[in-house]
Amino acid sequence: MRIVFMGTPAFAVPALEALVAAGHDVVAVYTQPPRPAQRGKQPQASPVQQAAERLGLPVHYPVNFKEEADRLTFAALDADVAVVAAYGLILPQAILDAPRLGCLNIHASLLPRWRGAAPIQRAILAGDTTTGVTIMQMERGLDTGPMLLIAETPVDAKTAGELTEELAAMGAELIVDALARLDTLAAETQPAEGVTYAHKIDKAEAALDFTKSAVDVERAVRAFNPAPGAFAPLGEERLRILACEVVDGAGEPATTIDDRLTIACGAGAVRPTLVQRSGKRAMDIAEVLRGFPVPAGTRLG
Repeated sequence: MRIVFMGTPAFAVPALEALVAAGHDVVAVYTQPPRPAQRGKQPQASPVQQAAERLGLPVHYPVNFKEEADRLTFAALDADVAVVAAYGLILPQAILDAPRLGCLNIHASLLPRWRGAAPIQRAILAGDTTTGVTIMQMERGLDTGPMLLIAETPVDAKTAGELTEELAAMGAELIVDALARLDTLAAETQPAEGVTYAHKIDKAEAALDFTKSAVDVERAVRAFNPAPGAFAPLGEERLRILACEVVDGAGEPATTIDDRLTIACGAGAVRPTLVQRSGKRAMDIAEVLRGFPVPAGTRLG
């Protein structure tokens, strides 16, 4: 098929690579424009742009599709189908209608649960036991289109980073399968019940709230790993907590109850196992405490 691929983050890269490997003619790749990143704040190409250039594919990055010239350029590609994976723009109807077979989206949730921008993190925060990938036909609504294929996987104790990698690989396999069987797949309307919205993650959410239960705090640590990174103020610095475990214990929330940095929560306690002090590398908790002791009764915040 003649395919236009539309995606931006690392989550979308395996799908792009899989489409090329399957022999499809990817006639263009659309992604978000290079943006300032990292400490130098120099414009940096998105992971999808970097992958497309490595594969020798033409790249477009319109700011939006409000300009007629951008819509005409897209239509002139004469694509059979557009494959969309975390592109980062709401597509206008003219773009949705341009490919002969429409636009297919690789969405990282079991729709209709977790429509929206941050389905992986929201699934972890909510304590979902399973999640997955849905291939759906796109329409004007936010992730409301008919479903073609679904694959599930357990959440277990995975971080958002680990789950993202797993779902990206699943999505790549699923979209290739969907395109191979597109003429025989029956689109299924999403159920009206069970709809939830995965609102974009605000960096302020990464500040751990120890008045919540230890279970909720541990979920937040996993949901915000690797970004934006769960943290708690400790003295004059910000301590990033990259991994922790739920343990027995009680005390004033946000206060350590032993010399192992076990922190009391609204119910139960958490013990960090991997942390990162300001300006330093990530270290296991024993290594940190050897040079930076935190006595019982220390308050975080």
